Amino acid sequence: MRIIPLLVGLICVANSAFTQTKTTTAKAKPKPATAVKQTKAPVALKDTGLYVKITTDSGIIILKLYDETPQHRDNFAKLVRSKFYDSLLWHRVMPTFMIQGGDPSSKKAAPGVMLGGGDPSAPKIPAEINDQFYHKKGALGAASDGNPEKKSSASQFYIVDGKTYGDPELDAIEQKNNRKFSPAVREIYKTRGGAAHLDGNYTVFGEIISGFKTVAKIGSMSRDRFNRPLTDIRMKMEILRNIPKLLPED
Repeated sequence: MRIIPLLVGLICVANSAFTQTKTTTAKAKPKPATAVKQTKAPVALKDTGLYVKITTDSGIIILKLYDETPQHRDNFAKLVRSKFYDSLLWHRVMPTFMIQGGDPSSKKAAPGVMLGGGDPSAPKIPAEINDQFYHKKGALGAASDGNPEKKSSASQFYIVDGKTYGDPELDAIEQKNNRKFSPAVREIYKTRGGAAHLDGNYTVFGEIISGFKTVAKIGSMSRDRFNRPLTDIRMKMEILRNIPKLLPED
């Protein structure tokens, strides 16, 4: 394709001094309590259970990143935190297929310019293709330039909108790609839809948990011969640490 709670401890220090006489013992008054300074908890080196919120001109998308694809997860999270994706365009959209973004050259691209060739200086990410993660509707995948190792772009990604399939189509894809769909996966493609022909060639490293209508809306935008929307659609991303509330329309 060509994608701490901090505990504030109050330590009460009480010094007691006593002077013994023949008949009485005097006790010293306790000193005032001294509050312990707050310190920030250490930041985890690896991220788990990450969610990403994408705000677009057409709505909001919320993604869950898979822990089973750690290199792609951590790379994507790093770029989100650094604000790399903010103001980039959805530069390639195709209805009932997918929407693609992450080209750094799209931020200041002039209208009508073909996009999709830009990438940060970071090296490509080794493939983490896992058969349990396939291209169902809402899948988050990493773009690739078709290299033999199936390594992924360092920044470009896509989200599957997809279509539903019939058994004959799935049979033909199996024969062409020399892959076999399990009965469960076949049923998903027949009922929920996706992009079955991409399986085995691109790393799927997350999925939508909210925002399917937003993806479909972006995918249906009027576009030029390069499948770039005629009206620029920009994105902004942030990491969510807690399981987010689903959007009403989903």
